Amino acid sequence: MKNIKHIFFDLDDTLWDFEKNSIYILQQLFLEFDLKHKLKTDFENFAGIYKTVNLQLWQQYSKKEITKDYLRNRRFNLVFNQFNYDNYDENIIITEHYLNRAPKGKHLKEGCIETLNYLKQNYHLHIITNGFKEIQGIKIESCGLKDYFKNIIISEEHQLSKPEEKIFRLAEDFAFAKKEECVMIGDNFESDVEGALNAGWKAIYFAPENSIINKGSHIKNLSELKLLF
Repeated sequence: MKNIKHIFFDLDDTLWDFEKNSIYILQQLFLEFDLKHKLKTDFENFAGIYKTVNLQLWQQYSKKEITKDYLRNRRFNLVFNQFNYDNYDENIIITEHYLNRAPKGKHLKEGCIETLNYLKQNYHLHIITNGFKEIQGIKIESCGLKDYFKNIIISEEHQLSKPEEKIFRLAEDFAFAKKEECVMIGDNFESDVEGALNAGWKAIYFAPENSIINKGSHIKNLSELKLLF
């Protein structure tokens, strides 16, 4: 990583363990709203469908095909519909509970804090995250990450999102950085890796075990970054 001075991290499922934090709250809501009987399914199946629907909605949102309100206000009912159940009002109530609880989750990816403590000694650290400003802000505050980062760029605040080149240019301006001094680390290959590479940055893919890597550097644990920097 020669010439690198600025390290930019994605947030969800890169630093903040979205999967663990989300599953914990979904389990609570599944029980509280008796979804086992209403949907006639078990939690594992419900959670799997939720994950698929949520990912599809976020992909649509990042492409500006749907609005923030559509994503938030219809997500759970779209999951319900997969089980031949429809209840928009209940969907709204569950949404409110989920959004109030899930962002306060404190689960971080393994090795997160020790790696950030190591990197901050020699590099400027920043976050670029696609998400809603109030939600991402709560996550960063609740799990004690805020003080590690000089800049926290949340897509909604700037009406830009990864992999758009403009958000990487904006990040350079905020950090007073040149593109050759920047590297992006994230778990989404299209948004984080390809977006950064297309902007002239270096990129490191935080890759799950079953991913096929065809370009750029990759890690499977954040602690591996101590070997690269």
